[in-house]
Amino acid sequence: MSSRLEWLGSLPLEEAETHLLTCNASRTWARKMVANRPYADESSLIAAAVAGVAELSWADVEEALDAHPRIGEREAARHQSEREARWSADEQSGASEADARVLAELAAGNLAYEEHFGHVFLIRAAGRSAAEMLAELRHRLGNPVAEEHRVVRHELADITGRRVRMLLEER
Repeated sequence: MSSRLEWLGSLPLEEAETHLLTCNASRTWARKMVANRPYADESSLIAAAVAGVAELSWADVEEALDAHPRIGEREAARHQSEREARWSADEQSGASEADARVLAELAAGNLAYEEHFGHVFLIRAAGRSAAEMLAELRHRLGNPVAEEHRVVRHELADITGRRVRMLLEER
């Protein structure tokens, strides 16, 4: 077992939950991750983190979404910790390099998306340019609600797995 995994496994329940909530802000998800400790290895932890997103109720997914800022916004989301804000800024670095027109289109698209679906547009922003994210936002605006819920879960699982890796790397 790696020392990083031992670190997470040795934390008191509430402290471990607090750290995991920076990876996915669903309390249900974080509690389940803590309750299922210890994990055999880092791959098992990441696999459980990703699989756990599929088991969340939609209300739990919405709780997680509340911690994510809008794409292209430079301010932290209202429920973000300092770590989450730093990770979001790094993940959205492709948007930070966008010109004013693309940022304005992202802002308008974010609002249209939120009006249509009732929650923030979620996409794994890491490694994507602002133009790519804008194109995906426009495409997803045409999704039926059930399909968009499926896509959001996939994106949340991707982000969650990536953030669990980052949490371990910070140790």
